[in-house]
Amino acid sequence: MDVSGWDFSWLDGRASEQRPSWGYQRLLAERLAEASAALDIQTGGGELLAGVSVFPATMVATESWPPNVRLATARLHPRGVVVVADTSEPLLPFGDEAFDLVSSRHPATVWWTEIARVLRPSGMYFAQHVGPLSNVELYEFFLGSQPPGSQARDRNVEAGAARAAGLAVIEMRVERLRVEFFDIGAVVYFLRKVIWTVPDFSVDRYRGQLRDLHRRIEDDGSFVSHSSRVLVEARKPA
Repeated sequence: MDVSGWDFSWLDGRASEQRPSWGYQRLLAERLAEASAALDIQTGGGELLAGVSVFPATMVATESWPPNVRLATARLHPRGVVVVADTSEPLLPFGDEAFDLVSSRHPATVWWTEIARVLRPSGMYFAQHVGPLSNVELYEFFLGSQPPGSQARDRNVEAGAARAAGLAVIEMRVERLRVEFFDIGAVVYFLRKVIWTVPDFSVDRYRGQLRDLHRRIEDDGSFVSHSSRVLVEARKPA
């Protein structure tokens, strides 16, 4: 089962996820059309950028996982996008004030200081982050109720980190969205692809819980969870 990239079409008819009301790809496309130099961080397999019709004169994407680097390169190089293989840790491999737009969809970690460094004065960070308690129902089915943990995904914490890096926060809008799984194969695929949901997941390790969840889906028709998304817009002062 190939779980590289962020193409979830294998789940069509087997799972569904409500989309945020704001339409991130459309909003990003509008901003890219007005930019002169842009960077997309943790681009995955380049699926999102591939759906954008107009790029700025300089368009760069970074990705750290080798299978995704290959996918993104094949998908985006023909469009003139430079794909840079980097590490998942800072520093970003670019000079200071290199871009007037930095974007990211669902970054694993947000390195605010580095984002601020590579932005030009008046430059914009525009992103869609995973929000707090995303798919907590699925997480707790496998791992049980958990004590409150890190609040790094809390929008107030993220806004504070952005301001500490010198960025002016314009928007941090949160929506909670319905996710529904219609068979156990869809759950396994999702957990193998979105690995931070149940970090130590494997079929062998969780065979008992998977069997219980399979019965529950058969009885109820589906398993319902909820994702959390945050629309982020922050500007570097002039």
